[in-house]
Amino acid sequence: MSYLNIESSEKLLDSVGWEILCALQQDARMSYAEIGRRVGMSAPAVMERVRRLEDAGIITGYSARVDVSKLGLPLQAIIRVRFPGDRYPQMRKLVAETPEVLECHHVTGDDCLIMKLAVASLENLETLVGRFGTYGQTTTSVVLSSPVTERVIDRRDIAEHGNGKQ
Repeated sequence: MSYLNIESSEKLLDSVGWEILCALQQDARMSYAEIGRRVGMSAPAVMERVRRLEDAGIITGYSARVDVSKLGLPLQAIIRVRFPGDRYPQMRKLVAETPEVLECHHVTGDDCLIMKLAVASLENLETLVGRFGTYGQTTTSVVLSSPVTERVIDRRDIAEHGNGKQ
């Protein structure tokens, strides 16, 4: 991100910009009129602010939260994979073609990839672990519970932890 983009982001993320951003993170279907009531702006003014947040790449999209267990995928797991660097293109392709992979992160440290999967059964998980294991060493953890699944990013939280301006 260039200095100009950071500067324009800071201008967009004044106190009202942050309030709009928090409202949309809590409920992306909230109407511009409702957001406007909360922040003291008209619906068209909120719509324009949201458009500018989108144009700046701060808001990158909108989505529905889905309970994967209700879709027949009651088991979630974290798989860490360590493999030689020359296998990264093949692993990336395999991960992209595996619908059970909900998230995948290329990371530093001993592991190369960390993935979050949702599967129908332990047998399904075992098959996938074997498939990923053909490229390197895997470590698998079954998710027992998820105390934090998503967090609203709030200006106050960032500032409190020394990573932002107030």
